[in-house]
Amino acid sequence: MDYNGEDYRFLKIKDAILSINQKVSFVGVILEVGSPKQSKGTDSFCTIKVTDESHTKDGISVNIFAESMEKLPYIVSVGDIILLSHVVMKAHNKQAYALFNKKFSSFALYDGKGGEDFLPYQVSSRFFVRDQDKRIIAAVRKWLLNFQFKEDSKKFLLLREIKDGQRINMACKVFHICEVAKGEWMAFVWDGTDAPPAQISKKLEDEMDHELPLQVEPLPLSRDILCSFPAVGSILRVIIDKGIEKHILHLLKIGKWVKLQNVLCQVDAGLWFGVLTHFTRLRYVPTNDNLIVERQRSYDERLSWEHSRMPYWCFPWTSEVTDIDYSEDGPFVTLKDVLTHSQVTAKFKCVVRVVAALPWRSEDFCSPLGHYRIRLTLEDPTARIHAFVYAEDGEKLFGGYPFVDVLKRKINKLLGVAVSDGQEIKDAPRNPPWVQCCLKSYYIDRNDIWGSRQYRIFDTKISG
Repeated sequence: MDYNGEDYRFLKIKDAILSINQKVSFVGVILEVGSPKQSKGTDSFCTIKVTDESHTKDGISVNIFAESMEKLPYIVSVGDIILLSHVVMKAHNKQAYALFNKKFSSFALYDGKGGEDFLPYQVSSRFFVRDQDKRIIAAVRKWLLNFQFKEDSKKFLLLREIKDGQRINMACKVFHICEVAKGEWMAFVWDGTDAPPAQISKKLEDEMDHELPLQVEPLPLSRDILCSFPAVGSILRVIIDKGIEKHILHLLKIGKWVKLQNVLCQVDAGLWFGVLTHFTRLRYVPTNDNLIVERQRSYDERLSWEHSRMPYWCFPWTSEVTDIDYSEDGPFVTLKDVLTHSQVTAKFKCVVRVVAALPWRSEDFCSPLGHYRIRLTLEDPTARIHAFVYAEDGEKLFGGYPFVDVLKRKINKLLGVAVSDGQEIKDAPRNPPWVQCCLKSYYIDRNDIWGSRQYRIFDTKISG
């Protein structure tokens, strides 16, 4: 980009940052945006980061103040172009930034790479279009074609690296966005890795009245939506705080990768979710971004493994708590594979954790007629489901009809109940082991075979 001749009034960012306490004008690509906020006074404000070819390392912050939220820049896409006139350069902790003063500064927003016209899609009240603006915008778009932002990949964690209560930066692909309740929005994101298994703090006896949920969202997603998700790797539910959805939702594009900064990660009932808050920021993702290319390459490499659908967290192999006796050959599959299988009735081999049982007392596992009937809650990094144990499958699982204390010991091993010297540790969180199991799907209503689809454990035995 060259701002010579008629364009003398526009500085490159590397020159603007040297003009502390002076009014300057420059054009930049928007690298980072966040949600606008209310100032301590009567103004609204937002902070963006911009860059140009002269200053690509970290970009420069621009603090913009206006009389209302509506008068702040409404950025359609991260990576769009902003033209700033008469902003004042300031410095804080030896870092230069630009201050937009509503009394004399102005801005204009243009489509970024791929834009075809030179009309700004938003301007501030003091802005007026100049002929030379077209040439500047054209030069920025040309530079953008091959622009690669040098990002430190260590600043962006994988889903398998997250911790409860931690605020992280993450690079992920958006697969779905929906309103899960009135005014409550959620995004479903993925990076090809498995979120860590969480400890289960809920007591076993709570399952009767307050069962562990199968998903974070209030109602399960439709089968069509589930089929659009990858079968390998965790889908992280990301809650969008109320009040920021109108500033964030349009920046999240389904099917596109996004870089999110300052996402709060939490666990509830053993399920991971993220939260986008007023402190969350979205980062520009150029075409063929190096970090995204590496994420995709790692996922493709994982799919080439022999045991690609086994949870990352069970390697080098599963626990020996269970044995399976399934004669048919075939690989292990994920619970997402099970949920989205093309046939209603099918058989599967899975590696899962058993996180809950109903009934929870071993003496109640059998009906008055003496038949096993238990509902287990299974999970892997991709999903959580209910699976039933009935009659002869229960005999196989527990080795017949052992005494109650033996039955209790076996189910406790499966559920990861903490013990010390052979005694249960009261109220201790549970960490169920990764176990192999065989599942078969079936339906109970011929008129609604998919809606009445259920799952049953078979050919699986608890060792010992």
